[in-house]
Amino acid sequence: MLIYDIIYDVSNRRKHFIGGLITGFLFTILFTLGIATGMEFKDKNYSNNWDWSDWFATVIGGILGNCLSAILIIISI
Repeated sequence: MLIYDIIYDVSNRRKHFIGGLITGFLFTILFTLGIATGMEFKDKNYSNNWDWSDWFATVIGGILGNCLSAILIIISI
C-alpha cells in the first residue's frame, strides 16, 4: 500500500520520500530518522494523528539516498 501511495501520489508521501532521499544522500540515515520523527511529531501536535505511512516513506527515501551516496563514494575512489 505504501509503494502505491508513493507512486500514485495519494497523499503527500511522495514529498516525504523525496525529502528523505535528499537528507539521506546529503547527511546520514540518523538525520533522516530525526527529520521523519520530527515531521510526524508536528503532525501529531497540529492534527492529532501520527501517520506511520508518512514516516516510513521518509525513512525508505533516506535509506535509498544513503545507499546512493555510498555508491557515489565507492565509485569516486
